Amino acid sequence: MAHEHEPATAHSPLPTVPTGKSPAGQQALQHLGHDEPGGPAAVPARPATTDSAPQPLDHGSMDHSKMDHSKMGGHDHGAMIADFLRRFWICLALSVPVVAGSMMFQDLVGYRLALPYGTPVLLGLASVIYLYGGWPFLSGTVGELRSWKPGMMTLVAVAISVAYGYSVAVTLGWLQGMDLFLELATLIDIMLLGHYLEMRSVAGASKALELLVQLLPADAHKKEGTAILEVKVTALVVGDVVLVRPGERIPTDGEVVDGSSAVNESMLTGESVPVQKAAGGKVIAGAVNGEGALSVRVTHQGADSYLSKVVKMVSEAQNTKSHTQTLADRAAGWLTLVSLAGGLGTLAVWLWMGKGAAFAIERMVTVMVTACPHALGVAIPLVVAISTAISARKGLLIRNRTAFEEARKITAMVFDKTGTLTEGAFGVTRVSVLAPGLDEATLLALTAALEQQSQHPIAQGIVREALQRKLALPAIQDFQSITGKGVSATVDGRPVVVASPGYLNEQHIVLPAEATSNGTETVVFVLRDGQLAGYVALADRIRADSKEAVHRLQAQGIKVYMATGDNQQVADAVAKELGLDGVYAQVLPDQKVKIVQDLQAQGQFVAMTGDGVNDAPALAQANVGIAVGSGTDIAAETADIILVNSKPTDITNLVEFGQATYRKMIQNLFWATGYNIIALPLAAGVLYPHFVLSPAMGAVLMSASTVIVALNAQLLRRSLK
Repeated sequence: MAHEHEPATAHSPLPTVPTGKSPAGQQALQHLGHDEPGGPAAVPARPATTDSAPQPLDHGSMDHSKMDHSKMGGHDHGAMIADFLRRFWICLALSVPVVAGSMMFQDLVGYRLALPYGTPVLLGLASVIYLYGGWPFLSGTVGELRSWKPGMMTLVAVAISVAYGYSVAVTLGWLQGMDLFLELATLIDIMLLGHYLEMRSVAGASKALELLVQLLPADAHKKEGTAILEVKVTALVVGDVVLVRPGERIPTDGEVVDGSSAVNESMLTGESVPVQKAAGGKVIAGAVNGEGALSVRVTHQGADSYLSKVVKMVSEAQNTKSHTQTLADRAAGWLTLVSLAGGLGTLAVWLWMGKGAAFAIERMVTVMVTACPHALGVAIPLVVAISTAISARKGLLIRNRTAFEEARKITAMVFDKTGTLTEGAFGVTRVSVLAPGLDEATLLALTAALEQQSQHPIAQGIVREALQRKLALPAIQDFQSITGKGVSATVDGRPVVVASPGYLNEQHIVLPAEATSNGTETVVFVLRDGQLAGYVALADRIRADSKEAVHRLQAQGIKVYMATGDNQQVADAVAKELGLDGVYAQVLPDQKVKIVQDLQAQGQFVAMTGDGVNDAPALAQANVGIAVGSGTDIAAETADIILVNSKPTDITNLVEFGQATYRKMIQNLFWATGYNIIALPLAAGVLYPHFVLSPAMGAVLMSASTVIVALNAQLLRRSLK
């Protein structure tokens, strides 16, 4: 069976920025032959997903989807979540006797509890809570301070360390006052719970680079004269010749020296149509061979291979991508400065005014503990947990919380074409009958009867259409492949040929004018008894909701572009139909990255949407990377957000959800920290001696703030319906 991409008709020009040609784009689409009917499918299987190697944990970043795990002993993301939950339950259990025995709590509730060895027991339990439960925050502070970005970890570490140190001094009789063990225990418990809720709501560390490497087969069939040797791909050198069997992944970049086959490079280059390769043709490691065997001479190996360069680009983009602090971290950073400055200032003022050291230290501690509100520990995590759960039900899987928060800033959206704006699979667009006595259904069933012998994407598209129409396929005999041109068989005693335009030219059969492709279609012709009976046109069809998604984004003031490895004619036709603001055709992965970088240099906040390996570097480079769920694992692991249902219109929901979530975060931060405007001056003693905010009263205010924050977070469900 052969398929040829027909020349396109003229289209109105669109803003076009061709930035180069992919290896596939440099070649005309040739006739594809089915030399081995029923051979292995040319459609690549999704790479197996395995757990990534342990990653280091940096608690200094609140973006738990991309945490550094080193401070947690090398645990992976799932183990880190479990570790926070375990620490929470253990500390919560230890907190019960600490709270019950706290003089502050007893005064609030109005009872007295005498515990045997009460003082040393409380001191011991509080010490365990501080060291065990507080360790993630204490260790995370180191990372934040090293990067000069004090955030939540630093704020919590300051509060619990001051509370613990002061309480120990009071317990041992070095200072006069009331211990803050209740504050210490409850603060650590709430912060551990908040971090657990946050981390559970987002996905784990990226495995994009590992999955990219998995595209390459481990072994290759090396040709030594007439012998075929099984060797490791790493043992190949430039000049070696390898055999690539039907359906296998090509193990190395190279040049075809023998054989002919259609090669599926769509996941690597974005070229939607499999490209015919023959002697002299270039092939890329990781592409999937079609139905013919190829002998390939190695031209690039190791770091020089195409896929290795993609791996490097993804790594560089991920390392240089802006590590924007989350909203909670920015608020915590300011509160840390307020806590330190306010506490030390309070100490200095009271000492200067001649008050005793015990009183001055008590005021300082109260200020520093009050500045770290309990509600801040759950203000953002509760919103994140709710918004990510609702988003998942709406088809959005949030992997990077920071990117989700910033989706509201998007001003430019760059789409990949194949598999993103289009379905990524060939579908029948036209069936035309040219011979009397035939109808459309009969012609399609006749074509599908011959094509069902092939695993070629074009053939599969025809068979799929026939099955969807529930057509009965006639029996065939004497099936034969016409190498590079098409297939033939006998149906009901009459010879039938399904072939490319090239075959018709050889037979001196004039192509009907209406059969000329519009630039996006591939046309195959059906001959019966040597006469042209009709033709079937196929194309990578545009997704049903792509146009709606584009128009909704443009209505929000977002410029919409397309960057594809496909050829210029196909790209222009799709862009024209969708009404895009610009199109980039025949681009390689590094050129897609350059497109994103150029838009960012113009001051645009760029989102990139794609589904293939060729999109991975650009997904990593973009401010917000969005992967189509039906695409490759590599695209999904590189992206910040995944469209579970592969619907472009879900992207507009992403922008709207991001805006609603951010508004709710701002509200919760106000309720979590707003009371500090009143509480901190009172804690510092500005109304002394008429009124001084006690640690007990500060605890009451914080509890009320926590309840308000929790209730307000639940209101997010209404705005995201």
